[in-house]
Amino acid sequence: MSAVHATAAPTPDQVVFVVDFGAQYAQLIARRVRELNVYSEIVPHTMTAAEMAARGPAAIILSGGPKSVHVDGAPLLDPAIYDLDIPTLGICYGSQLIAHQLGGRVGRNDQGEYGRTTLTVDVDTPSSLLGPDPEPNQTVWMSHFDAITDVPEGFVACASTPNAAVAVLESDSRRMWGVQYHPEVRHTPDGMSLLGRFLHDLAGCEPTWTMGSIIDHSIEAIRAQVGDGRAICGLSGGVDSAVAAALVHAAIGHRLTCVYVDTGLMRKGESEQVVETFQRHQGIELIHVRAGDRFLERLAGVSEPEAKRKTIGEVFIRVFEEASGGITDADFLVQGTLYPDVIESGTAQAAKIKSHHNVGGLPEDLDFELVEPLRNLFKDEVRQVGTKLGLPDEIVWRQPFPGPGLAVRIIGDITAEKVSILQEADAIVREEIAEAGLQREIWQAFAVLADIKTVGVMGDERTYAHPVIIRAVTSDDAMTADWARLPYDLLERMSNRIINEVDGINRVAYDITSKPPGTIEWE
Repeated sequence: MSAVHATAAPTPDQVVFVVDFGAQYAQLIARRVRELNVYSEIVPHTMTAAEMAARGPAAIILSGGPKSVHVDGAPLLDPAIYDLDIPTLGICYGSQLIAHQLGGRVGRNDQGEYGRTTLTVDVDTPSSLLGPDPEPNQTVWMSHFDAITDVPEGFVACASTPNAAVAVLESDSRRMWGVQYHPEVRHTPDGMSLLGRFLHDLAGCEPTWTMGSIIDHSIEAIRAQVGDGRAICGLSGGVDSAVAAALVHAAIGHRLTCVYVDTGLMRKGESEQVVETFQRHQGIELIHVRAGDRFLERLAGVSEPEAKRKTIGEVFIRVFEEASGGITDADFLVQGTLYPDVIESGTAQAAKIKSHHNVGGLPEDLDFELVEPLRNLFKDEVRQVGTKLGLPDEIVWRQPFPGPGLAVRIIGDITAEKVSILQEADAIVREEIAEAGLQREIWQAFAVLADIKTVGVMGDERTYAHPVIIRAVTSDDAMTADWARLPYDLLERMSNRIINEVDGINRVAYDITSKPPGTIEWE
């Protein structure tokens, strides 16, 4: 049997399509729609009207994009989509595209408009999108160069900014609206209210995307896929596989067996906690396989990041198959793949950034059919589902951890000594973050071991040892992230403890790169 993606992901009947024109905010728009209890999916701008009509979305949101509608090869929408009578909201480039494709005009400005800007509402022009009694002057977040100068026939302009004569346009008769600014970002205070008016009032979307509905849809889909069969779940120690296991256990009960492959690349103390949680507290059948030596043997001399991921994925499955060999009637493999994993690993609308252990690292001859109940969910949704399913906070709020484990936080080749060094340094980082009360504010905080050595002085003697890089970021969903402004005294404590307590380290650095341009993980 070959691996197939007949996934058990929640797919409610009502869906809002977020059409991706290459904007860094497309995923954020989708997230905001879900925060308003409406299910959303990101789709490529190349989707045809026939394909869209076949899916029947309740509404369409056109994302922003990095290009001008005037440049050669600018992404366009199939014009026939405008005739489907589906409520449509254009954001930034999306609003310009509505004007451009329907007969209006988008002009080239002498200068762009970026950051916080004052939106001036035309109080004499009623606006269904801005509401019955909008504030005449509102703060909005802009990021554009071109701007709409003339609206298409049947549209009206409802607001402006200093560099955008048409900052809001709409046509109630065509059920189309557009805003030049970005309501999806927190810097636009009224942004969520505007999105809510579009979704609930203008498009008529019902707020049915709730934690209860996600769980119900997931359980229903899992039962439909697995039937009377048996499933095996590979626990990684992180929240994703834990919640996936809990969902599948809720759906099929004792017909789920979890296999925890201890790769030897886990964080300090993590393996013990996984076994304690699932075997003793959740009552799920668990097979614990200690395979650290096997992984280290296969990783010897492997330093290229993608090669590490592929190697770990293959060894993981081979160990997994051996451990589950006694369960001869299990045809299904449960994985904690998330929506950001799918996007980053490359889809029709997103270039591949890196393969994910749960997506691209599996052998082609995998002998299981994949069950991925979280494939359509963002991380914060997964945490909410885990809490509702009764998983302990120690699991639900554990910081995200890559499937390949510490292997992608050790730059260069992997050795047992390097793993031990990094485990100790990483434990100190996490302990200090917890002591400072920042667990819920920091998306991820961890240590990275560099593939170099630096000169230092300890006890009046010269040292030549590894540097450790501390990485801490804030984020809502891992699609974008900002480096965390940790207090200097906290960084100082981390640095002092790591250098004094961890042999083999003589220097500590702090990574101040956001995503983009970097990624959260180093490999």
